[in-house]
Amino acid sequence: MSTSKKKNVEKKVSLGNAIIIGAVLAIGGFVAGMFAPGWINKMAPYFGGRSQLIHSNVDWSSLDTVYDYLLTYYDGDVSEKEAIEGAKKGIAAALGDPYTVYMDVEEAKEFQNELHGTIEQAGVGIEMGLRDGYVRVLRTLPDNPARAAGVLAGDIIYKVDGEEVYALSVDEIASKVRGDVGTEVTLIIVRNGEEKSFTMKRESINNVSTYTEYDGSTAIITVTRFDNDTGTLVQQEVAQHFEEHDVDKVILDLRGNGGGYVTAAQDLLSLWIDGDPILIQKSKHSADDVTKARSGRAVLKGMKTIVLVNGTTASASEIVAGALQDYELATVLGEKTYGKGVVQSLMNLYDGSYLKVTTASWYTPLDRSINKTGIEPDVEVTRSYDDINNMVDPQMDAAKNL
Repeated sequence: MSTSKKKNVEKKVSLGNAIIIGAVLAIGGFVAGMFAPGWINKMAPYFGGRSQLIHSNVDWSSLDTVYDYLLTYYDGDVSEKEAIEGAKKGIAAALGDPYTVYMDVEEAKEFQNELHGTIEQAGVGIEMGLRDGYVRVLRTLPDNPARAAGVLAGDIIYKVDGEEVYALSVDEIASKVRGDVGTEVTLIIVRNGEEKSFTMKRESINNVSTYTEYDGSTAIITVTRFDNDTGTLVQQEVAQHFEEHDVDKVILDLRGNGGGYVTAAQDLLSLWIDGDPILIQKSKHSADDVTKARSGRAVLKGMKTIVLVNGTTASASEIVAGALQDYELATVLGEKTYGKGVVQSLMNLYDGSYLKVTTASWYTPLDRSINKTGIEPDVEVTRSYDDINNMVDPQMDAAKNL
């Protein structure tokens, strides 16, 4: 990266901090005198403290009225527990933020398992995502039931075991597809306007977060998600095997990577970026938080690097692509990324359920917003569903030829 651009990054960070500090000093005395309790709550995060939960004076009596009417007039059984769980989900959903959700105990457990790649139930080997308004098959995994049955990338998942699911979320459909090893599941998909039915037996699915292949002196590092140890695994691979393969070029494949732990992205970026900022986190509840790469680990800095991205590259993987692009340490190739530049915090509730809440937004080191805008590739190369199904990869070919 040029010296001027690096100074520009540092200037943006230091200037932002200066503005915050100046504003705090200017208004501190006035606000402290008039709104002491609220001021303490709001300012605690700036000084490493923890604010008190703010309880509003919302009148919830209308919910009691609805519940009473249901108890009185509903022609069926009313479960208090299910009503309360539904109300929790409804409050979170009412915000209109697809990333802020309430998860009951079972959903919370499943979420954690997926994040760590531990899927206790069996599946059929489908990666799915929201594309063009529908949950579609993004790809089928090798040596798994879906590919053997003839399910193809681009197929719209319409029904699971006779139940219409096309209006459900990716996670909801995925939970219905999974089940016990050896049990059958029937998917009805829509392909080119026609319905097709596939009945498959569920199998245990191997779900690694990263693996590396070598094409001559080119290392192809594929990262499918950012698990706790993903960055460490890549660092070990580089240390143990790059020299024997005489690696002089890296292709970092983040296509289909929906994100994961920021710390894992930080570990990965530290192979290229030495101690400099990798993202800026902004929230109305706290001061800007700058995350930096770790120092002394940038063994790949200066090595020719291409980052592959597509429309399902999201969240932590967009942080990686955006930072490498900002510092001009890699060429980003493929298609515009998804645009999920917001932070979710997990609130572990007393009964083991979770509240996943959007608490901040991410920006690249050069202060570019990620959310809803995504990362534009330096070199645009598309890959169609037909390409995927025919095992053709023009994006990888282009990356190898750069």
